Amino acid sequence: MTDQIRGLARGEADVPLSILDLATVSEGGTATDALRTSTELVRHAERWGYHRYWVAEHHGMPSVASSSPAVLIAHLAANSESIRLGSGGVMLPNHPPLIVAEQFATLHALHPGRIDLGLGRAPGTDPATASAMRRGDADAFPEEVSALTAFLDGEAPGGLQSYPLNADRPPIWLLGSSGFSAQLAGLLGLPFAFAHHFSAENTEPALDLYRSTFRPSRWLDRPYAMIGVSAVAADSSEQALRLSRTLALAMLRLRRGRPSPIPSPEEAEAYPYSDVEQTFVDGYLRNVVKGTGAEVRAGLGALRERTRADELMITTGVYGGANRIRSYELIAEAHKLKASGDA
Repeated sequence: MTDQIRGLARGEADVPLSILDLATVSEGGTATDALRTSTELVRHAERWGYHRYWVAEHHGMPSVASSSPAVLIAHLAANSESIRLGSGGVMLPNHPPLIVAEQFATLHALHPGRIDLGLGRAPGTDPATASAMRRGDADAFPEEVSALTAFLDGEAPGGLQSYPLNADRPPIWLLGSSGFSAQLAGLLGLPFAFAHHFSAENTEPALDLYRSTFRPSRWLDRPYAMIGVSAVAADSSEQALRLSRTLALAMLRLRRGRPSPIPSPEEAEAYPYSDVEQTFVDGYLRNVVKGTGAEVRAGLGALRERTRADELMITTGVYGGANRIRSYELIAEAHKLKASGDA
């Protein structure tokens, strides 16, 4: 199972590079457009040499089409051949552990050795939408992780069992943006993925906590930490900044309780920011690694060196499917990535 967790660095990358996809919907576009981009992107990502491709669970957001990770993973797996696919993540309190076990055991049976199960404890939405999903108690997350693991391992109490029951199971990752899941992942000996892209100030403390509390398990003999990074590459530094501002405005609107599709660069430039809003945008953009492919490579390298991350998972939620695909292509070229099996 260890080789299903630890990736191999390819090309000139210091660590494996992976992709986190929210299937972002741009202004004037549709969910169908966004999901077609995801289908195209996963094929390119496999050919370019990215290690894994995860999709996120969000609800009630007009800018995000990935509300159902298991469904989207099944589609992406059917449209690719070897790249690892997974959830970044399934928000476990939104779902009964038995249902998640059935979904991912089925995916694993269909695509053995390619599926990851990343679990989070946040709602991935606003309180009203969470209530409509009859969301469970986030404080019960450790117990729900344990129940899900038992179902996948065929060790559920009381004679219960989820099917299909495979000879092995997808590796479980814990996701987080604070110390709670970091410590739990360490205590359980599981790989940990930290959301640096929206909680940058907590990255190093959470990773330190994960490493200091890590206990070897049958899955891992030593810690394995991945961080999610917002990165935007373009053919010029100016274009990368212009595209980054589309995501910054979308995040500002989300924080203001007015979520929208990803605005166009023209709309982001024309928006009348207040002083408070400009401060938010400036702060958000400081945590986006942006520029030409070479500049993004340098920025990712500095971040990896500072955090000592074992893997970087890049998310690029800017306006326009073609812009998103081009960004990942430039990052792959800058690192001279190679597909698995290439000489």
